[in-house]
Amino acid sequence: MVARLVRSHDCEVIVIGAGPYGLAVAAHLKGRGVATHVFGEAMSFWRHNMPKGMKLRSPWGATHISDPDKALSLDAYIESQRIARTEPFPLEDFVGYGTWFQARAVPDLDRRTIARVEATADGFRVVTTDGEAVTAQRVVMATGLARQQFRPAAFASAPAALVSHTSDHDGFDGFRGKRVAVIGRGQSACETAVLLHEAGAQAEIVCRGPIHWLGTGKQPVSWRQEISAMLSAVLATPSGVGPFPLNWLVEVPGLVHLAPAERRAAFNSASLRAGAAGWLRPRFGDVGVTPGVEVVGAAPRGDGIELTFDRGSAGFDHVILATGYKIDVAKLGILAPELVSAIACRDGAPVLSGGFVSSVPGLHFVGASAVSSFGPLMRFIAGTPFAARQVARAIAAGRGSFRPGEQIGLEKDLAA
Repeated sequence: MVARLVRSHDCEVIVIGAGPYGLAVAAHLKGRGVATHVFGEAMSFWRHNMPKGMKLRSPWGATHISDPDKALSLDAYIESQRIARTEPFPLEDFVGYGTWFQARAVPDLDRRTIARVEATADGFRVVTTDGEAVTAQRVVMATGLARQQFRPAAFASAPAALVSHTSDHDGFDGFRGKRVAVIGRGQSACETAVLLHEAGAQAEIVCRGPIHWLGTGKQPVSWRQEISAMLSAVLATPSGVGPFPLNWLVEVPGLVHLAPAERRAAFNSASLRAGAAGWLRPRFGDVGVTPGVEVVGAAPRGDGIELTFDRGSAGFDHVILATGYKIDVAKLGILAPELVSAIACRDGAPVLSGGFVSSVPGLHFVGASAVSSFGPLMRFIAGTPFAARQVARAIAAGRGSFRPGEQIGLEKDLAA
């Protein structure tokens, strides 16, 4: 006789990642009574892969990590810690907020690192680096931008000692007295250059076009400037993501999800175009800008590195790539090969349903991995309420038996 295997899992859901999205999803799942196990160091990427002195570009109202009772807002945090409300909000204080949120919403956080995620016939097995396996019916990948750094082809063979990515640094004190090229023209590039300059480095932004400043960063001094500022405030959205009028569609990720894939990709590109906050401009000082050039090669020369442009060249002590990120689930490094092969992707990003679930039943992706399916809001903290509610609702509604292993050809039945 053949009998269907019924297993007892360690929990209903495993969440991998303890940044804003992982913490928000876990808070909403726990609020619905779903047995949830969360792996990760709280705010790890924000703590170790972003430079000290950075400030958040997000408006205050778009910087709350979502919880079901709306009791763990940024306002509640600064009041409890007696911290002054400052905008833009400092990175160090936001990391403190995330840690405070975690202690209250996910006090049982498992800080171990994950080595592998595998599908079984009736769920998933998550193996930690110390060899323990934890099983669950579902897994939510909330790994953010880890291992997703984009490195342009011109820098493919350049040594890491001379060319790094912005996410490789939590500070720039080691560059004092050095000439550093920053590749890019968005918020990350401009803020990196400013922080390098303030750390005593000679920073120069190298980019293909002019810097697009978002606001002046100055108080209006004429009636024209006052009217312009008032109009900008009226047209602005809660998240502040994207140019008008696209910004209002950004706020409705469920509607963005309904658009054809090609149109959604064009919309995402237009909404996430490179731009830098105007409040950085007064701090620019002697930061150099070389616009309108493209780097076509990079090679060591002496103790430094020489960049070859489409016209001309220049030498630097170091290059920092502020070239952003490109989602590729295969680069996460923890998904079993058969899982990676079974996940339907578009240009490396998972194709997700309304519950943020991939083509593998029970395997969800949130945060930056969901931008391709739900739009630009998923790249920002402001997207945590929508993502957490949708995932928690879908999981609570779908409780019961389903078989992820069938998607990748695992054995479905065991002989009694």
